Amino acid sequence: MRVLLSTIGSRGDVQPLVALAVQLRDLGHEARICAPPDFRDWVEGLGIEFVPLGPAVTSTAKADSPLMPARPTPEQIQQMMAGTVATQFETIPVAADGCDVIVAGNALNIATRSVAELMGIRYVFAAYCPITLPSAHHAPPKVIAWTPEDAGADNLTLWAEDAVGWTERWGPPLDSHRAALGLPPVTDVRTHILTDDPWLASDPALAPWPEADDPHVFQTGAWILPDDRPLSPELEEFLAAGDPPVYFGFGSIRAPRDIARTMIESARALGRRTILLRGWADLCLVDDGPDCLSTGDVNQQALFPRVAAVVGHGGAGTTTAATGAGAPQVVIPQHHDQFYFAGRVGELGIGVAHPPVEPTTESLTSALAQALRPGVIARARAVGPQVRTDGALVAARRLIADALRARS
Repeated sequence: MRVLLSTIGSRGDVQPLVALAVQLRDLGHEARICAPPDFRDWVEGLGIEFVPLGPAVTSTAKADSPLMPARPTPEQIQQMMAGTVATQFETIPVAADGCDVIVAGNALNIATRSVAELMGIRYVFAAYCPITLPSAHHAPPKVIAWTPEDAGADNLTLWAEDAVGWTERWGPPLDSHRAALGLPPVTDVRTHILTDDPWLASDPALAPWPEADDPHVFQTGAWILPDDRPLSPELEEFLAAGDPPVYFGFGSIRAPRDIARTMIESARALGRRTILLRGWADLCLVDDGPDCLSTGDVNQQALFPRVAAVVGHGGAGTTTAATGAGAPQVVIPQHHDQFYFAGRVGELGIGVAHPPVEPTTESLTSALAQALRPGVIARARAVGPQVRTDGALVAARRLIADALRARS
């Protein structure tokens, strides 16, 4: 079986698909990744075939990014939407050549199901967070520049409005390309992308599907890529030189202004050392104090069990890694599913959700102090072993079993 795994987005969108690709390969099947070109060297270094999709996205975390302005105008949004749809229809058919199934990771795969329809191959949609799938138990996630007409309405009404918005925004460019390929128009774009039977690649302990008895959502567990990279000698030396430090990072998203200074000052206010992830925003240390160390991409699975706490943006990957490591957390959500993960960290008692505003030294110091309380530390350590690590294997086996049933 040959599988195309397609996504558009940052490291958090790509890494779960890489985890699935590795599992498929280990089970004797072929997998190909179609994603932004930023990830080519990494994916090919793992021995996985890679097809670049669209422009590089690393620069989107910069404050002056021309690819993703901080406050895009409606015209800029429309241009970006039309551009990504056109690029997908150009690239994905080539990437899917010879494949038996396409797995789309995240809802920005606007063209992927149409390509599968055109080529007569199976299509699977996978979400990484429950809140991105419709349910009476939660409202749609917040999206930059788009807000519901009635924010006080019940959840099903908000989801109905959300569906209309998807069709209004994405329907014209999608249907234009479908018409050129001889395909009929789509009346409900969101359902067209998500399907009636989506998969949910999130951990049941951290991010459970709210309707456990609802068979139309298949929750596999998070797709975690095993990481056996050693920590750098510099990092090992820093860890050995004192008490466990606090890890701060914003991964591959844009960080609030002066966040590095705020993070370091909050740790110092509590007598804690700092490990600062530079990330795509290229965060920098504020001085050369011996209590701080900056790092690039790092093995979170090796580092997080050795830190006092993890402070970050609430991305699915980082939050799952910190939860599995038993590290207390402070989540500073910025958009989309990060608000959900911030809430779950608080609900589980494994950390603190910072208000969704730019943190100050005082607010972050307070949140970090709460996360470092003995009760929170104990709760984080208790929840950690509940996080499953076999989600990608579960998904790979399901893909294989479904393919075998289709052939019989």
